[in-house]
Parts: sequence; structure tokens; C-alpha cells
Amino acid sequence: MWEELRLQVFWLCLGLAVWNTAVAASSGPQEHSHRRHLSPHRHRERRKEGQVLHRSKRGWVWNQFFVIEEYTGPDPVLVGRLHSDVDTGDGNIKYILSGEGAGIIFVIDDKTGNIHATKTLDREEQAEYTLTAQAVARDTNKPLEPPSEFIVKVQDINDNPPEFLHGPYYARVEEMSNVGTSVIQVTATDADDPTYGNSARLVYSILQGQPYFSVEPHTGIIRTALPNMDREAKQEYDVVIQAKDMGGHMGGLSGTAQVKITLTDVNDNPPKFAQGVYAMSVAEDKVPGEEVGRLKARDPDQGENGLVDYTVLEGDGMNVFEISKDSESQEAVIKLKKPVDFETKRSYTLKVEAVNPNVDSRFLSWGPYKDTTVVKISVEDADEPPAFMAPSYTFEVEENAPGGTLVGRVHAKDTDIANNPIRYLIPRYTDLEEFFTISPEEGTIKTTRPLDRETQPWHNISVSATEIGGHHQDAKVRVNIKVKDVNDNAPEFATQDEVLMCDNVSPGKAIKTVSAVDKDEMSPRQHFHFSLAPKAVSNHNFSLKDNRDNTATIVVMRKGFNRMIQDVYALPIEINDNGVPALSSTNTLLIRVCTCDSKDTMSCMEPQVLPAGLSTGALVAILACIVILLAIVVLFVALRRQKKEPLIVFEEEDIRENIITYDDEGGGEEDTEAFDIATLQNPDGINGFLPRKDIKPDLQFPLRPGLRPVANSVDVDEFIKTRVSDADHDPTAPPYDSIQVYGYEGRGSVAGSLSSLESVTTDSDLDYDYLQSWGPRFKKLAELYGTKDLAEDNS
Repeated sequence: MWEELRLQVFWLCLGLAVWNTAVAASSGPQEHSHRRHLSPHRHRERRKEGQVLHRSKRGWVWNQFFVIEEYTGPDPVLVGRLHSDVDTGDGNIKYILSGEGAGIIFVIDDKTGNIHATKTLDREEQAEYTLTAQAVARDTNKPLEPPSEFIVKVQDINDNPPEFLHGPYYARVEEMSNVGTSVIQVTATDADDPTYGNSARLVYSILQGQPYFSVEPHTGIIRTALPNMDREAKQEYDVVIQAKDMGGHMGGLSGTAQVKITLTDVNDNPPKFAQGVYAMSVAEDKVPGEEVGRLKARDPDQGENGLVDYTVLEGDGMNVFEISKDSESQEAVIKLKKPVDFETKRSYTLKVEAVNPNVDSRFLSWGPYKDTTVVKISVEDADEPPAFMAPSYTFEVEENAPGGTLVGRVHAKDTDIANNPIRYLIPRYTDLEEFFTISPEEGTIKTTRPLDRETQPWHNISVSATEIGGHHQDAKVRVNIKVKDVNDNAPEFATQDEVLMCDNVSPGKAIKTVSAVDKDEMSPRQHFHFSLAPKAVSNHNFSLKDNRDNTATIVVMRKGFNRMIQDVYALPIEINDNGVPALSSTNTLLIRVCTCDSKDTMSCMEPQVLPAGLSTGALVAILACIVILLAIVVLFVALRRQKKEPLIVFEEEDIRENIITYDDEGGGEEDTEAFDIATLQNPDGINGFLPRKDIKPDLQFPLRPGLRPVANSVDVDEFIKTRVSDADHDPTAPPYDSIQVYGYEGRGSVAGSLSSLESVTTDSDLDYDYLQSWGPRFKKLAELYGTKDLAEDNS
């Protein structure tokens, strides 16, 4: 780089020398010294015509106005020299420099006036500097001449390479484009001075990407250079473009840019099947709509250019199979359109065509954009269920036919090659009441009992046929059984309405038209025949007229009906259906007599008759008795609640209820004669808990034999220990800790007894024999206080 820079400086200096020589030659004899004198005198110049012109002299002589940028020599570069006419060379003149960069970039020799650049200058940073020079007296700094302004321009050299500011570049162009098709334009910039020399004159060239692309040297436009570039062969190209200054000549600087060019797709390829024949298979048990297979015609184009449509052109399977397209995978999907049967036809052939729906007219001459192939589909045998000979069966059977009557026969067969035997069955859920049975081998259907058409005219059942062996495939068929009608129901009145008739009705008036219905089916020519029952033929009140249209009219024969004498008349009518066999029934028509006024307003109030012949007074008496009985019951229940028997059991023999009645003081802890120690045998009593008669204890454990003290024992300590041991070993007993409250002090207590019961142990003249006559409640007291007497008697 430095060699190039030195070479540029050399050529620049050489050019400046030639330029200065030319300027000196054209300036006259006073300019060869490169000085201009500033003086108050004027020069006189004569023109060729002899005219004298006067002009002022300038006081400054400029050696240079330019400085080369990027100068890297060892010494500061000389920019120019200042000299004044008043400078006699004795050193009394001092030159001063001010302005942009003065003292930093530019320095001046104050004696000689030489200006040097002390730093390397860059034109791209600052192209020129404005400076001011002045000559002053060295000793007084007094200006000798007014200041003068001058400009130092930085002269450009080629020190900046071209740059692509917007790279890398991305471009797209259609495949198969013609040669010279514009792809993209790239532009580089050069920071050097475009007005001086060739430093900023750029030329573009292609370094990478040939022979596919080219670039215009002066514009940077990239164009295609080869015809028929195929995207399917190569889609992306990496191109390198170079921009070089100095007009592309040797020594110029250069810069490069990356350009990625992508070929876009056009529809230039037809679809193509990979095979000429495709083989597929389908099982005969497949149902319509199921997929058989797929095939695909490949089109290397993209997007809409690569879309493919499929059609079936011909073949014996056109009506059995259909073709559609999977929009995601662009595959042809062949589906079953109708069921196939291995035993009937075992193979089918289809001719399938694939075609592009979007064709580019520019490439029509390249050939048809479609392709065809043959699809062979074989039918595979499957273990099929039996097939009935009919899709459904309809049979008839007469009602009331005895059980075992033949209804009909269904037939199914195994369509497979094995032709396994068939077993028939009626699913119970279709014949819940089991009206029918079927022969497992023959398929004959029979009744199990007589059928009633009026209850159920149709029976819809299913018959299942299962092949014996194989995979036990089964099939079902619908069987509809119609129960044929038999004339087994007599006709009856259509309605059971009561006829209302005025008591003043005139003879010969029709009061009712009756009709009949029959639960059996009637033929169009069959009619009902109405007549009075034999027992009513001789009545003189009403007559009957058969209208021959399945109705009859009731006519009054007399007048003077009195509802107080008879308010209801029963007229028996016989109805015959004229069927085979003919059936008839006798129906009673009730005719009620009503009171009518002159406007024929009927009043048919029935007399108030109580059931079972009871009068109103009797009924009221019965109700009063019932109310009284209820009141007595309620009162009795209320009294019983007030006198309800307590739940606590108070046994007469239990001494505990008698001990608490004493109101005198006891004889102390050792006074055992005044009470029965058996009282402590139930410690629950001291806490107020007595046995309840409404609760039965769950489990009771008897006391251990030999541990219970006798009732008359005076050793309370031993008794308490025994009870504690019983409570500890009884798992069902509650925690009878309250037994510890007994304040037993033991034998020989120094405390005297305060109980009056102790008096029983002393000699007393009192006689307690009268307690024997007080009854069972005082039996214990009689035994206690009578102990001494008994002992004396025994002794």
C-alpha cells in the first residue's frame, strides 16, 4: 500500500511541478521569483496600445496552497512560505499564524515564514483549512501590515476503497428466463474526491457466478447470462460482484459484495408416475367408502405449479371404485364404491390419469402436462358371514292357531368356498315373550302358543344365522309375522252412554241411534244386524229399527212415562256381526226418564238413596259414635302419659332405697351391725345409676367363685378389695372408680362411731318385733334389729 502511495505522491509532485512551470512562464518576469511585493508604489504596465495601467502591489508571496493527504514522510510537509516586503532579513520581523489547526496541525517559522503540517491529514475528514497570517515587529509585536487570510486545501489521494453499503444482496428471478434478464442492481460508494482524478471512478465486474450471470461495468446491473436455467437442477446461486476505483486500472482499490440469487418456479415440468402399473388388493368384506390404496404422480414444480388432479379414464372397475385426491400429500386415493365379492369377480383394472390444472402457455410446446398409469386391484377372499336369500321375510299365521303351527322358513348359506353349515337362532331380545321357535338346522319358524290378533297384530322378530366352524360369523335378518284375523270377538256398543228421555215424550219419536264396533277385522260387505233380545220383544215401551248401515234407531212406543214410578229402563239389544262363524252379543241400553218443562228442559236428579238402605239419621248417629270413641281414646292416652311407669327398677328387696331414709347418726366406720354390707354389692347406686328395665345388658360376667364375701360380713376392707378385683377383671364393666370413695379407716379406729345403729350392739330394752308386722319393705330392718333376739333364742 505504501508503494502505491509513494507512487501517487510522485506523480502528484511531478504534475505540480509542470503546473508551476506553466504558471511562471505566463506571469511575466516579476513572477519567476515566486514573490509578490507589497509597497505603496504602483507599477506601470503598458499595453500593446501604449495605455498605462496602475495596480497595487501585494505584500505576500505564496509558495504553495495544497497539501497532500495521508503523507507519512519522516519530516513535516512544507505547506507554503510567507514573506513580507518589509522583511529585510535582519530578524526584526515575526510571522504569526492563526485559524483552523494553527499551532496544532499547522506551524509557522516566525523568522522565515515557512508553514509546515505536523500531522497526517485526511481529506475525507476535512477537505480544507482557513488560516490568517500577519507580520509584526518582533520587539513590540506591533502589526507591520494588515492580516491576510488564505486557504489550505487537502489534496486527495486514492486511499479509500469502494464499499457496498447495502450488502449482502438477495434477488429472485424466474427459471427459464431469457438471456439478459435483469436480476438486481448493486451500487458501491467511494469516499475519495470524485472531482479530482480517477480515485472515485468505479468499474463493476463479476468474480463469482459465471457463466450464469453477468454485470454491467458502469451501472452494476446483474443480468442472466445463460438460457434455460432450471430451478429443479439448481435453485440458488452465490454471486460475488467487485467494484474497483481508478477506472478499473492497475493500482485501484476494490470492494466486493455477496449476492444470493434464487430461481423461482414456473410450471415447466409435467406430472410423472413412477410406475407404469400399480398393484393393489381389497378384501371382499370391506364396506364402501374404505380406502383401497394410494398412488402419486410426482411433479418437481412448486406451489400451484406442482398441483396434480387425478381421474379414472377407463377400466372394468370404474363403477366399483372411485378416486379422490389428498390435498396435503397430493396423492390419489382409491376407495371402494360398491361391495366386491371374491366368488363373483376376483380382479379389476383402472386406467388413471394425472394432469396439471395450471399450465403455463409459454411452455406448451414442451409436451403434454399429464401422465397415465394402470392400477390392477385384486379381490381377496374373506371369511364372510352367511347371507340370507332375502333381505327380509314376511309370514302370516292365523290367530288362535295351536302351538307348533308352522309360520314359515328362512334360508341362509355360507358364501365362502368352504360353504360351512348354518345354525339358526331367534335372539330373545326380539321375542321376549317367546311366541316363536326356530329349527336350528332347517330354519323353520313355529308358534309356541295361540296368538291373539287383537292383542298384537304383528310380531317383528330377528333370526340369526351362524356358520358352524370358521370364525363363527353370523348374520341377522328381519322377520315380520302377521297374525291373520279370525272372527272370535262379538260386536258391542260403540259407546256405553245413558239415554235421557223426557217423561212427556210422544210415541213414535226416535230417542237414540246406536252403533257397534267389533275388535275383529270386517270385510267391506259385512254389516251388523241389530234386534231386540227375545226377552224384550214383547215390551210395549220401546222398539228398534235396524238402519242397515251398522246403526239402529230406538223408537218410543207409548206415552205417559212417570219417573216416580220407574225412572230407568233397561233395553237389551242383540247385535250380530254376520261373520264366519257368526257371533252375536246382547248389550243393555239404559234409558233414564227425566222431567221436562214446556221448553223441554230436562231435570234428571236422582232420588237420594243411601247405600245399604241406611237413612240419613242413622248415618249421622254412626258418625257421632265414631267421634266419641276417638275422643275417649285421646283422653285415655293423655292419662296414661301422666301416669307412665318409671323406667328405673325399684326392687322391694333392694335395701339401698331404705338406707337413705334414716335420719339419725351412724355409729362410725366399725358400726357394721346397723346396716347390711350387701348394700355395697352394687356400687352404681351411690352415683344415682340404677338398673333400667328398658335396657338389657349386653354381657354379664359372674363373680369369681370364692371371692364374694357373705352378706353379713363385717370386713369392709376385704369386701372393697374384692369388688375392685372384680371390676378390674370384667372387660364389660364400666370404670367403677367411685368405689374408692369409701372412707374406711380399718379396725381399731380411735374415732368413735356416731351412728345410732351401734345401739343394736348394746344391751337395750327396746323391742323391735313390731317391725315384723310392717310388711315386706321393713323386712330387712326387722332382720337387723331382731338379730340379738334371734341369737339369744338360738342360744
